[in-house]
Order: sequence, then C-alpha cells, then structure tokens
Amino acid sequence: MRRYIEIPIQLLDIEGEGFHIMVKGTIHGKEASFLIDTGASRSVFDPKTISSFIENIEFEKKEGMTAGVGSSDLESATFRIDVFSLGGMEIFDYEAVALDLENIHEMYGKLGLPHIDGILGGDLLKRHKAVINYRNKKLRLTP
Repeated sequence: MRRYIEIPIQLLDIEGEGFHIMVKGTIHGKEASFLIDTGASRSVFDPKTISSFIENIEFEKKEGMTAGVGSSDLESATFRIDVFSLGGMEIFDYEAVALDLENIHEMYGKLGLPHIDGILGGDLLKRHKAVINYRNKKLRLTP
C-alpha cells in the first residue's frame, strides 16, 4: 500500500525562458489551478479569485507587510479554507494568505497561459513532504 499520492503536473512554458509548474485540485469542490512555488514560504490566494470559491469569506488583515520577489512590500490578510484537495488528498480548515496576484493574472493573460487560482508554497509542500518528479511530471505528497 502506498503511503503517498501522485498528482500530474503541467509545465507552463514562459516564452522559452523557463517554466512554472501547475497542478489541479479543488477548493470547496470546485476545480482550481495552482502554481507550485518552492520559494514561497506560505501558500497564497488572490482575494478576488478566492471569493468565487468561498461565499461570505472573512479576511483578517495581517500585521506588517509581505515581500515577494520582483515586488515591493504588499499588504496581506489571512482567511480559512474549509476544505481543498490535491489529487484526492483533502486538507481541512487551512489558514491561507490572501495577496493581490493581479500581476501574475495579467502576465499569464498576455502569454496565453491558464488562470491561476492560488500558489502552493513551502508551508504545504514541507508538511506533505513534496517531491517534484520532472521526468514523470508528477508531484508526490504524503497525506
């Protein structure tokens, strides 16, 4: 019996200069697309986008500022996701970070890439012992 799950990943070509890794999942039962960002300390979701998945969402403003590569300091907030899943692995009562991802949505639109609903960061990747297998295009997670 396997002690892990494997989820297909898609490599998104960024104009021949590199790539981003995307994986599919669900938020409250609705299909969602996530970037995998091993350099992000936390998983983040755009407030406008996440509001289409969660009704009556409540954001709690986070003290201080959040910094990101290629950006100045940004205001962020936290909120709860009751349930989201990755490859059948369900994650319950997850405290996530809301951060304006408009710059990513805009860049992806210009490049003809799919819309991103969230970014999976180091908090979830470490907790679930993530292994990215580029050859087989799979993300391995331990529930």
